[in-house]
Amino acid sequence: MARTTAPLPVVETAGCCSPGLVETLSRDQATDMAAIFKALGDPARLQLLALIKSSAGGEACVCDLTAPVGLSQPTVSHHLKVLADAGLVRREKRGIWAWYALVPERLAEIADVLR
Repeated sequence: MARTTAPLPVVETAGCCSPGLVETLSRDQATDMAAIFKALGDPARLQLLALIKSSAGGEACVCDLTAPVGLSQPTVSHHLKVLADAGLVRREKRGIWAWYALVPERLAEIADVLR
């Protein structure tokens, strides 16, 4: 036996779309933010950011970051480079060690996009 279905009713939706939408994020800004979110998309990197944030003076030596995240120094350095390339941390060489600090302006940009 063949089934027949009634056509769906047409629902008028006049006024449902907001004509006053304004672009709040340009394509270039969106591309930049996507790179940042990609950098943040790794658990180790989020841990590193949290460790740096909670460190005395708001900065940490790469030598102090390896044990808490349970990764080797080269792996931690790689993750920190990704964060630095995204502009989330800044690096300062002191002797043979690199010290990292958060870039508050960059973190504020992320917060602004999400508000």
